[in-house]
Amino acid sequence: MLRHLPNLICIARIVLIWPIIATLRSADYEAAMLLFAAAAVSDGLDGYLAKRFGWTSELGKLLDPAADKLLLVFVFVSATWLGLVPRWLTATAVARDVLIGLGALVFRVGFGPLQGRPTPLSKLNTAVQLAYLLCVMVHAEFGFAGRGALAAFAVITLVTTVLSGADYVLAFTRRALAVPARSS
Repeated sequence: MLRHLPNLICIARIVLIWPIIATLRSADYEAAMLLFAAAAVSDGLDGYLAKRFGWTSELGKLLDPAADKLLLVFVFVSATWLGLVPRWLTATAVARDVLIGLGALVFRVGFGPLQGRPTPLSKLNTAVQLAYLLCVMVHAEFGFAGRGALAAFAVITLVTTVLSGADYVLAFTRRALAVPARSS
């Protein structure tokens, strides 16, 4: 039973999305912040447990990135809708995730199964995006981190998002070029 714990944590992260969005929409930023922090911590926890105890599964390999993408996309879009996050940053974050998804689909269809793990730059980007959104909620609730600091953090988030997206494009391209040509 414990070997399924990482998958259950991923599912819990997905389930937390709606309450996070609902609390953001009702301007209950403290509750949104706490729920979002729990979701962010769960991202690290499920990965740690899966690796530490060998509790990996094919389902987990799909659930974990899906939970991350869903959480970040929904919170970015909702926070932008509420005027908490700049549109340009949300557009970039969503475009990166769409690009990665399309790249994985093209690779799968054109070249076969995509064996791989998130790159270190992708992990950094996810951490930066989670931290940025948490700071946005802290600012909305308590006024900490002035607008200048949030703007600077938004630019840092933009840079890691763009670099991570480019890193994935290069990784997909290298893998595709390394696949032997199919004989017709």
